[in-house]
Amino acid sequence: MKLGIVGLPNVGKSTLFNAITSAGAESANYPFCTIEPNVGVVSVPDKRLNVLTNLLNSEKMVPTAIEFFDIAGLVKGASKGEGLGNKFLSHIREVEAIVHVVRCFEDENVTHVEGRIDPISDIEIINIELMLSDLEIISRRIQKTEKLAKADKSLQKELEILTTILNTIEAGNSVRSIDFSNKEKAFVRDLNLLSYKPILYVANISEEDLLGNPENDYVKRVIEYADKENSEVIVVSAQIEAEISELEDEEKRSFLSDLGLTESGLDKLINASYKLLGLMSFLTTGPKETRAWTIKMGTKAPQAAGKIHSDMEKGFIRAEIVNYNDLVGCGGYPQAREKGLVRLEGKEYVMQDGDVVVFRFNV
Repeated sequence: MKLGIVGLPNVGKSTLFNAITSAGAESANYPFCTIEPNVGVVSVPDKRLNVLTNLLNSEKMVPTAIEFFDIAGLVKGASKGEGLGNKFLSHIREVEAIVHVVRCFEDENVTHVEGRIDPISDIEIINIELMLSDLEIISRRIQKTEKLAKADKSLQKELEILTTILNTIEAGNSVRSIDFSNKEKAFVRDLNLLSYKPILYVANISEEDLLGNPENDYVKRVIEYADKENSEVIVVSAQIEAEISELEDEEKRSFLSDLGLTESGLDKLINASYKLLGLMSFLTTGPKETRAWTIKMGTKAPQAAGKIHSDMEKGFIRAEIVNYNDLVGCGGYPQAREKGLVRLEGKEYVMQDGDVVVFRFNV
């Protein structure tokens, strides 16, 4: 699962990405690796893994991971090929969701590409380019569908959806703002429209504001904007995150404590990104290894088993599941079994976040 980090020049996008990659490099259990020069893989924070590792005396702990793609900078006219526009837009097509970094700080030493600090204008510059690209795609699709619909009346519904999308974009609103039915969503997802991809806004503030005024006037405006399209806003100081990412775990905890914070902005960002993608984790644990596995919400047991190995899905018999809190509360598997808290689930069981699982299979 890949998220694209976007933003105008000098908003802190690269600083934040560097913090992400540095954090990954410091992770003993899931080291940062470079798939391409601008792609970073970093572990998803999950305190449950530490607890289970200690409880079961596991030899190693393996968190699940998420990919962040540092997408090329954007200028006005990207949809027409200006600057790195074509590259920028093609890279966004490859990601499942967008992390949009917005400048919400003032610093006379850091120039703004537009000559002023205006987070809503920054957001709209990028969103308009995404919508213009979608407009071109939808217009072509409508022309094609209209011709086919003359002979195939079943395409009328598709034509209605496409027309709704066209009217929405022409009104200056992203496709995300449309409330589609579940059946319609499947069709729209296949269109791979840029302004339909889920988005998370990251309000980048100064160190001073983080400590004294985390919801400054700029941030409030971003939150108001995001609310209109049911998007989430995470407030971070990219500069502080870059400093934190270079620290060892103990130093990091001490630094956060001194700042009066319980978790880093980067941890909040990673967890929010995980949620944005509609992901969750199930857990496996034992003497050799405690590991988190990523699945989509709504995944059934056999498909979850397939995440571990395809043979486990093919030969799935049952899943032995215990709730994480129950397992920890009992102090281990034997005690959980004695209390009847380990359940046997079949092929139709829908996995829940934090399920601790042993899959039984036969091939």
